Amino acid sequence: MPRLTKIYTKTGDAGTTALGGGQRVPKDTLRVQVYGTVDELNSAIGVALAHGLCARLADLLPAIQNQLFDLGSDLCFYEEDKARYNLPTIESRHVLALEALIDELLDVVGPLKNFILPGGSLGAAQLQVARTICRRAEREATTLAREEAIGQQVLPYLNRLSDALFVMARYENHIRNTPEPLWQPGI
Repeated sequence: MPRLTKIYTKTGDAGTTALGGGQRVPKDTLRVQVYGTVDELNSAIGVALAHGLCARLADLLPAIQNQLFDLGSDLCFYEEDKARYNLPTIESRHVLALEALIDELLDVVGPLKNFILPGGSLGAAQLQVARTICRRAEREATTLAREEAIGQQVLPYLNRLSDALFVMARYENHIRNTPEPLWQPGI
């Protein structure tokens, strides 16, 4: 477990940061942007939790937040450096767990009969914000994966998580008896 004794180091004042393996790279490097977006996603989930989600979501989202920290760790190391460290990584079991969660929640909310707008309850709306950040992280990670090797389960995890966040938002509205705002084309 890392111990942060000092928050500021001044080593980034020239616009660089250190990856997990110690390499200094510009702060706007795509790899740094991707794990920064994952961090933003984690914060958005924290805001959703702070709004007071239903018990089922409040129970499961902290585990997902921890997995997002693992994902950030996975992304801040080059693949060739990972063998030297005992790193938590995203595994296929995490992807399968998200699929099971999506199926569980869909059994409650039912199939989508129309496109919905982000909104409804405050918690559901914030979960939709998290979903859009997750999609951005997925797009950025896709671009990174074309340029450099990344963890094998990073893209599947982000893809399933964005789907899970969408269904969680629907579930939150369902539990709160809040109607889902429906898309009305042509207004």
